[in-house]
Amino acid sequence: MFTRTRRLRSSKALRDMVRNVTINLSDFIYPLFMEEGENIKEEISSMPGQYRWSIDRVGEELTELKELGVTSILLFGIPKHKDPLGSEAYNDKGIVQEAVRYIKKNFPEFLIVTDVCMCEYTSHGHCGILDGCEVLNDETLKYIAQTALSHVKAGADIVAPSDMMDGRILAIRETLDENGYVNTPIMAYSAKYSSNYYGPFREAADSAPSFGDRKSYQMDYRNSKEYFREVEADMAEGADFIMVKPALAYLDVINAVSNIDLPIVAYNVSGEYSMVKAAAQNGWIDEKGIVMENMFAMKRAGVNIIITYHAKDIARWYKNGEVTF
Repeated sequence: MFTRTRRLRSSKALRDMVRNVTINLSDFIYPLFMEEGENIKEEISSMPGQYRWSIDRVGEELTELKELGVTSILLFGIPKHKDPLGSEAYNDKGIVQEAVRYIKKNFPEFLIVTDVCMCEYTSHGHCGILDGCEVLNDETLKYIAQTALSHVKAGADIVAPSDMMDGRILAIRETLDENGYVNTPIMAYSAKYSSNYYGPFREAADSAPSFGDRKSYQMDYRNSKEYFREVEADMAEGADFIMVKPALAYLDVINAVSNIDLPIVAYNVSGEYSMVKAAAQNGWIDEKGIVMENMFAMKRAGVNIIITYHAKDIARWYKNGEVTF
């Protein structure tokens, strides 16, 4: 007698009965690009359906997200002024800080995660302070910690440092604790790779480096071991979430760290989103099918939370009965 595994796949009722991977709208975090200025709703050419928003217009997007049931967001800031020290990143009246205050006042049901980095704010586009062409690790930490504190003082629920400087989690944790924010979680970009999948994001956030690359601080995708050290270090320093970025090309990494005692976050990044959108617009793929297959792949690998630009589409499809969870 041979094994008949198809028995449990022979009807939708059976398939639904035995499935063990599930998705909820609460699993998703939706990124938003906040730009300093007024009356801004500018579509990002390489990311169809994604926009830069000014604070006075973002209520349109938040209202739609609220109606669809997506109430966790990740904020990125695009300032008018950039300088070598990225001073707008930690300006208490900066674009992210003011956006947080606006959202907390007018849409208090939203959980706000803020990206903590320097690259959108520095005139050179790197994620830290420079000495010539070198990104200085330890000197950058105080600026990263100051940025995180500024976001939390404005009302951010979670801070998410993405700079990949060594010791940044400890620096942020100590700074938040010293200022009375002992209960504010840190979502650590722990395994963040130097990836070609970030291209559209750099257009969206005006964050491409003006010279060189970020390979000296973001991780090398040819190395299959160093993510353990990164994750262990962030956990020891006080991280509350562990993130892997990008997602789809790193499902092995997600799975390898999925047995830790902290929530695992995957960032389904801009390039992954844009490839799906481009292929769908050309009629080469079934967009809904591909998107949901990708989401379930991440969940199957061990993810608890997914940051994805697809979140609004997924919520709309679900509301209209076009996809099921």
